[in-house]
Amino acid sequence: MEPFVTHTGEFVTFDRANIDTDAIIPARYLKKIERTGYGELLFMDIRRKDGQPDPAFPLNRPEAEGATVLVTRQNFGCGSSREHAVWAISQAGFRAVVAPRVDATPGFADIFRNNSYKNGFLPVEASEAFVERLFAAGRGTITIDLQERRITAHLADGDVSESFSVPDGARTMLLEGLDEIGLTLQFADAISAYEGRHPEVAPAG
Repeated sequence: MEPFVTHTGEFVTFDRANIDTDAIIPARYLKKIERTGYGELLFMDIRRKDGQPDPAFPLNRPEAEGATVLVTRQNFGCGSSREHAVWAISQAGFRAVVAPRVDATPGFADIFRNNSYKNGFLPVEASEAFVERLFAAGRGTITIDLQERRITAHLADGDVSESFSVPDGARTMLLEGLDEIGLTLQFADAISAYEGRHPEVAPAG
């Protein structure tokens, strides 16, 4: 996976809360056996109207072209556990998604958040005030510094910045571009040594 250290890119806003994974990638597309080709299917059922691209849908607007950070509302990625949702967003060109915690409602569903970390994609849970600034601005550039755990929006009326949280294990995976298998293989020598000391647990040859 591509490491995520620092990313700067244009953002696009999607003003809707409780977007579930079926809205992100409809279930009928889960029959594909490849892990590629999902980007063009992102939000397929809600970005089209009468079979044609809906010009009012945020990601269909000209200013969304080239955006690499998606800004949305709380509880993004709720619903099923399909990993395809993360594949669709990242393959559409996004490196991160920003959503606010609103009272007791988190920015992201837990399974979506964890699937994101495992696929080199960064969900940033920001404050409600920060996200409101982004929606009010409508457009601009965002810098996400995973080393410092800080997100900065460069807006027409000035910069706004705040820290965000990410678990240490997930942060390491993202910074080094590792999935869970790659993370485990870092301990290959220790695993082999353990198996050598405990032949009864070694795989049958």
